[in-house]
Amino acid sequence: MQMDPCELSPSYVRSIAPYQPGKPISELARELGLKEENIVKLASNENPRGIGPRTRAAIEAALGDIARYPDGNGHDLKTALSRRYGVETGAIVLGNGSNDVLELVALAFLGPGRSAVYSQHCFAVYPLATQARGARGIAVPAKNYGHDLEAMLAAIDDETYVVWVANPNNPTGTMLRPEALEAFLKRVPERVIVVIDEAYNEYLSPELKPETVKWLRRHPNLVVTRTFSKAYGLAGLRVGYALAHPSVADIMNRVRQPFNVNSIALSAATAALDDMEFVARSFAENLQGLRQIEEGATQIGLEWIPSYGNFITVRVGKANEIFRRLLKRGVIVRPVGGGYQLPEHLRITIGTASENERLLSALAASLKE
Repeated sequence: MQMDPCELSPSYVRSIAPYQPGKPISELARELGLKEENIVKLASNENPRGIGPRTRAAIEAALGDIARYPDGNGHDLKTALSRRYGVETGAIVLGNGSNDVLELVALAFLGPGRSAVYSQHCFAVYPLATQARGARGIAVPAKNYGHDLEAMLAAIDDETYVVWVANPNNPTGTMLRPEALEAFLKRVPERVIVVIDEAYNEYLSPELKPETVKWLRRHPNLVVTRTFSKAYGLAGLRVGYALAHPSVADIMNRVRQPFNVNSIALSAATAALDDMEFVARSFAENLQGLRQIEEGATQIGLEWIPSYGNFITVRVGKANEIFRRLLKRGVIVRPVGGGYQLPEHLRITIGTASENERLLSALAASLKE
């Protein structure tokens, strides 16, 4: 009997369930014979406003050097981030989206015989990155759909080297108060890396934003990750970053692939970082759209988890069935059963006012079907 080459892979890799991205518009159009322009995609927490003119101009200018390798050190973007946050460039790690940066943490600090702590209903990449390194994942039951920091603290054992925290959390949209998060950080052993994933930080109102960058000076075991995929509208270019103690950043950069961020992404992100007017409008319009979906869901008798991101998770009952009914109506959302353990919920990205209205109408009809 011929050997299956799959068996050559470590058992902890073979047992990984691959990440399931949101269904693309083109795929649904092919499957159901729909016109792409009639499909509304609210599945992947993208910015419906696209990008600002300043960012578009930077992308067009970068096309002339597309035959060249990108700056492997990302000098211009790191310099811009350094000015923005008051950290040295040696404290910055760039990634192909913040997912890449999260993987770098796991690659640098996890392995067989080590463990990582994360919450139930956490972002799927945390357990995936942990398992891919052969480390043991410790999933802590959620509290009100969010992180139970006391329980997570108690779950840390002698083998724990990383704690993953998302704030706000995806897919539930829950948020940890700054004072609670800082108190938690003070109590975590210094030998444990604490990752605070702030992919949705730009959607928090100013009074709710933790001063995580300032905490870096007091906590050398802290890693803060952020992305340009959400509020900045650069999901298709894949660029994120980590802010960390220089020695931690150095270790992460040792395992980082050379040229892991492409040249167009570097130029676009550098321009987007300075376009605070675009980010401010994205924040305001997202908040308005969030209220629109909250009110609409309530009117059709649905419960939802209060969200602080650019999405909302709604309880619909038989979520997989409602998901399929919505697809037939040309609306794509995200089921969050499976690893997310929310089989009665759908995660809905906040779209434009007209997209949100289309979603609510399709959802009401799907519930009656």
